[in-house]
Amino acid sequence: MSTFHVTLKKTVDDSYEIETGYHLEHTLIRDIQNGLVKNIQKFAIITDSIVKDLYAGNLAKLLHEAGYQTDLFVFEAGEKSKTRQTKADMEDAMLAKGYRRDCCIIAVGGGVVTDLAGFVAGTYGRGVPFINYATTLLAAADASVGGKTAVDTPLATNLIGLFNQPEKVYLDIAAWQTLPPRQLASGLAETIKHACLADQGFFHYLEKHMDRILTFDPDVCKHIAQENCRIKYSVVMKDERESGLREILNLGHTVGRAIETVSDYQLLHGEALSIGLVAETALSCYLGYMTQNEREAVIRLLKKANLPVAVPSYINREELVQKLYTDKKVKNGKLRFVVQQGIGKIVEYEEGIFAIPVEEELARRIIMDLPGMP
Repeated sequence: MSTFHVTLKKTVDDSYEIETGYHLEHTLIRDIQNGLVKNIQKFAIITDSIVKDLYAGNLAKLLHEAGYQTDLFVFEAGEKSKTRQTKADMEDAMLAKGYRRDCCIIAVGGGVVTDLAGFVAGTYGRGVPFINYATTLLAAADASVGGKTAVDTPLATNLIGLFNQPEKVYLDIAAWQTLPPRQLASGLAETIKHACLADQGFFHYLEKHMDRILTFDPDVCKHIAQENCRIKYSVVMKDERESGLREILNLGHTVGRAIETVSDYQLLHGEALSIGLVAETALSCYLGYMTQNEREAVIRLLKKANLPVAVPSYINREELVQKLYTDKKVKNGKLRFVVQQGIGKIVEYEEGIFAIPVEEELARRIIMDLPGMP
C-alpha cells in the first residue's frame, strides 16, 4: 500500500465593490469595457418575467450595441421559481445558445434572481464569473453582501446552494420606483431586521424617516441602501461561511421562512419575515431579553412600513410549527432561534453561539398566541 499526498493550499481574494446610485446601466457597460471581467465577450443575462421588460431588455440592448454577445434567459417571477428545475432550465438554455466557460452571467432583478443566477454561475462550467444588478430594496438589503446562493426544495428553503461571490454589485435605487407598494414593503422588512440586530440608531432613523422612504426620497433611500450594506458586511466579514456569528442574520427567519412556505408563497419573503420578527420579539420577551415596550416599538415600525404583523387565517398553525424543523439552524433535531437583546443587539447564547435552543412546546405556544388576521 502507498499513499500519495496532494497538497492544495489556496489564498483567494473574493473582494468586490458595491456601487449605489441611479440608472447604473451605462456604468456597468463602462466597467466591463474597462476590464471588470477581463476580456470576456459573452454575457448571459438571467432575469425574471417582470424585470425583463423593465430593465434587463435594455441592458441586453446596451451590451449588444457595445459589441458584446448577449442573450436573455428568463424565468417566471416569484419565489416559486427558485428551484433546482429552474436552475437546470437556465443551464440547458445557456448550453443551447453556445455558452461555455468563456462567459459571464449578469443577474438583473431581485433576491430570487440573484440567488438563482449566482448558484448557476458557481456550477456552470465548474464556475464562471457573475455580476449582480439589483433592482429591488430586498435585494439591496439581503442579497448584495455575503455570496450566499441557493434554491428551495419542497422540504426546505435555501439548503441547496453554495457560497459564491460576484465580481461587482450594482444597487440601482431608481429601479425601486417601479416596485409595487407590497414589494417595497417586503424589502423594508430586511432593513428593519438589520436595525434590530445591529444598530439601535439606525432603528430610530427608520422610525423618523419611514414616510420619506415610502415616497422614495433620494437621500434617505441611498442612506438605507448603504446602511444595509454596512451592517451586513460587518457580520459577513467576520464569518463568511456561517460558522457562528453570521447566524444572527437569520433573525426572524425561523418562523418567517416557515410561514412563507406554509402560505405557498402567497406571502412575500419580507411579509413573512415581518410576522417572523413579531414571533421572535414575543420569544425574546418571554425569555426576558427585551421589554414589552421594545417589542411594541418593533411592531409599530413594521406597521409603519405597511408590513403584516398577524398570521393570515389560511395558515395552519400546527403545520407551521412542524415546518420550523426545516430551518437550517436546527441541530440534532432541536429547534434553535436567533433572539434579539433589546433593540440593536443579539443574544450570544454561548461564546460564538448566537442561536438559542427552544423546546417545541414553547415555540408552539409563541405561534399559537400570535395575533390572527382575516
